[in-house]
Amino acid sequence: MPTRDLKDGETCEMQGSGAKPYSLKNTGGVYSCSCPAWRNQSVAIESRTCKHLRKLRGDEAEKARVGAALPPKPKSAAKKDAPPLLLAHSWDGTVDLTGWWLSEKLDGVRAYWTGAKFLSRLGNEYHAPEWFTAGLPDTPLDGELWLDRGAFQRTVSIVRRQDKSDHWKEIKFVVFDAPEAEGPFEERLAFLRASLGTGEHEYVSILPQEACGGEAQLRERLEEIEAEGGEGLMLREPGSAYVVGRSMTLLKVKSFHDDEAEVIAHSAGKGRHKGRTGALVVRLKNGTEFNVGTGLSDSERKDPPAIGATITFRYQELTEAGVPRFPSFVRVHPDSAAPAKPAAKPAVKSAAKPKASSAPAEDADYYEFKDEKSEKFWEIALSGVDVTVRYGRIGTKGQMKTKSFADEAKAEAHRAKAVGEKMAKGYVSATRSAGS
Repeated sequence: MPTRDLKDGETCEMQGSGAKPYSLKNTGGVYSCSCPAWRNQSVAIESRTCKHLRKLRGDEAEKARVGAALPPKPKSAAKKDAPPLLLAHSWDGTVDLTGWWLSEKLDGVRAYWTGAKFLSRLGNEYHAPEWFTAGLPDTPLDGELWLDRGAFQRTVSIVRRQDKSDHWKEIKFVVFDAPEAEGPFEERLAFLRASLGTGEHEYVSILPQEACGGEAQLRERLEEIEAEGGEGLMLREPGSAYVVGRSMTLLKVKSFHDDEAEVIAHSAGKGRHKGRTGALVVRLKNGTEFNVGTGLSDSERKDPPAIGATITFRYQELTEAGVPRFPSFVRVHPDSAAPAKPAAKPAVKSAAKPKASSAPAEDADYYEFKDEKSEKFWEIALSGVDVTVRYGRIGTKGQMKTKSFADEAKAEAHRAKAVGEKMAKGYVSATRSAGS
């Protein structure tokens, strides 16, 4: 095949060693191939190449694009260029947050403005158009590339493009600190206001901060944010400095915990998930391995995060063995080696939607309540934007109800809240009884 290139959005096929040809595509300057060699590389998707792309575009063109010859640079090479970020701890409920600065935890992509370009947490560049960065100061800024609540995947699909396209008009750079400005947090905020002004930059804003009035107000604000599909809250200690690494001066507050883990295998699905991925087998940094089956959409079960990808998951607590209890998939990490998922399409009601069955869901979280008067069970399952609850007397099939939400973030927030309410009433996690 003669050397040629692909236009933005163009796809072509190339025969490999198998019977089915591989699909090559250009999406905003990010080239991909459906071959295993491209999919299984442990580098960001924009840094991947393969023999099929080199055959199509030529060795020199691919070398110029990815910046290295085959094989691509290892994942650890990007970390040496990682920006010096301040990272948060989770609030454990013991620190009195009265008087701390409170802001919303944005569901976007962390971005460090060096004074000349945007870098991810691991040092990968986000190729923002010149009109987007025009007017930004030549001093470092810490913030979030953000689109809207529940729009994380759409945000990732835009900021990972390399063609500096008009898609960036959907994004805002929400700034929350100036790492190299002098003085405590309050003085750095004043520096941001003086440097960025008020409304002068169309695509830049400063994250609003308010003083926390105490735990009651904190929990009320948290409930409001999560009910609207938000991630949670961030709390900053008054007078604190910007330090590199995790610091107790910056705390995240959520109704549930979150963490990151590496995908090491895919577990086959059962029941209605037969023929698709039932759960992701993942490993924490400390070596703990477990399954994450809740939270995956139907499309993600058909095309799961690749082996080696880093995912973010939510959980309620750790068991005595250190295993996350009730883990739920949230997303693939923006710096992960796995391809970014396309933006989810709005849910469309269909008359052909199958009738709900009273049979137990294979991946449901199951609970029981027993006292002198009754023995009841309750289970809850999350599938995309649908939350299904089944309940009744232990030993029976019970009743089933399904509720649909506008997006997956709101569905997950509803699931987490419902579980918390049941546990507060005395329900405990259990193994499903025979007949239930």
